[in-house]
Amino acid sequence: MKIIVTGGAGFIGSNFVYHMLEKHPDYKIICLDNLTYAGNLHTLEEAMKNPNFKFVKGDISERDCVFKLFEDEKPDVVVNFAAESHVDRSIEDPGIFLNTNIIGTQVMMDACRKYGIKRYHQVSTDEVYGDLPLDRLDLMFTEDTPIHTSSPYSASKAGADLLVMAYYRTFGLPVTISRCSNNYGPYHFPEKLIPLIITRALDNQNLPVYGTGANVRDWLYVGDHCSAIDLVIHKGRVGETYNIGGHNERTNLEVVKAVLHELGKPESLITYVTDRPGHDRRYAIDPAKIEKELGWQPTYNFEQGIKVTVKWYLENKGWWEKIISGEYQNYYDKMYTNR
Repeated sequence: MKIIVTGGAGFIGSNFVYHMLEKHPDYKIICLDNLTYAGNLHTLEEAMKNPNFKFVKGDISERDCVFKLFEDEKPDVVVNFAAESHVDRSIEDPGIFLNTNIIGTQVMMDACRKYGIKRYHQVSTDEVYGDLPLDRLDLMFTEDTPIHTSSPYSASKAGADLLVMAYYRTFGLPVTISRCSNNYGPYHFPEKLIPLIITRALDNQNLPVYGTGANVRDWLYVGDHCSAIDLVIHKGRVGETYNIGGHNERTNLEVVKAVLHELGKPESLITYVTDRPGHDRRYAIDPAKIEKELGWQPTYNFEQGIKVTVKWYLENKGWWEKIISGEYQNYYDKMYTNR
């Protein structure tokens, strides 16, 4: 089987690439990534050594690039991770989110229609559901929860999801969608909460926490997310959406304190900053559907996952130090210029 993985140089996409190369060594994996600020080709350095892996630099919203890739590779499956995903950046500049997350999705599906694929999988987010009240712990997002977005980022992802289902109903495109809770683990870009706390705490810098830190998220170890997507593209029902959650709700403040505990750093590093506009209060995923239909279960609880994650960042300082310095953005030129 030949699979195009878009956004495969990003956090979740790269973990998925490594998951698939290990679990399906006979598959060919083609990564399409535009190497924007969150894309890091250095992350895929080990994958590059595998003869069944290929990297292509390109933008999913550029039709000529995408169609040429499909013409050359004739993929069986497409898994679309490619997205602008940082909420704060979406508040500053919504336009790039609409172009990548909606137009890019349309271009990919148009190529899928023309060249024929067995499955197009859209990787979405629980943020399309909006948020839940902090005092109603009995409420959780199910696949039937109405879309109710709060940020330009989540609105762009919701728009893409609706477009995917429209292509299924109108054109019969064989699609699936997954909506995950907050991921964490290796190769997470240092702007995000957990790696930000790890890298700043190691340097004894102040740790910014929005508001009072009471906002709640369900945390999912990235390896568990990858195994769930693997199941969905092979066994999930066409036209269906699957929620993927970790059963690990924590306040942002609890997450920060857990990281500090693992690092042996003092809580006095925590600094409270002005809250984000429209900051969602609580996310909580109910993954009962994927558990029942496909037999998926997360293998890591939060305490186990955070230990593994902190250990990885301690052992891979070279990776994130290159990102903080900006040096990682030169890696593509180093690898491919004049070759």
